[in-house]
Amino acid sequence: MKLVIAIVQDEDAPKLVDKLMKNKFGVTKLASTGGFLRSGNTTLLIGVKKEKVDEVIDMIEEICHSRKQVTTSPTPTTWSSGVYMPYPVEVEVGGATVFVVDVEKFQKV
Repeated sequence: MKLVIAIVQDEDAPKLVDKLMKNKFGVTKLASTGGFLRSGNTTLLIGVKKEKVDEVIDMIEEICHSRKQVTTSPTPTTWSSGVYMPYPVEVEVGGATVFVVDVEKFQKV
């Protein structure tokens, strides 16, 4: 048994959860927050048999694409004597961060 942990952007999560459930994969959805843009993302926990891991990863790759987004520059952490003026910055967002870990014991009660 394996546990696939997928951290995806909020806008990709509903479509991915629907696809996983239609393909009979159980999924637990957790709200989480990213560090760089402090934007919302979703962490999905998916328990699968070892031979089904690649199928789950293929679904994640199909739905969670990287894309460019314009945002304002982050606020400096230290204040200088000057005036801070935010400016637009194009950054790449989306995609997914996926971890696959062994599950020593699985029990459904």
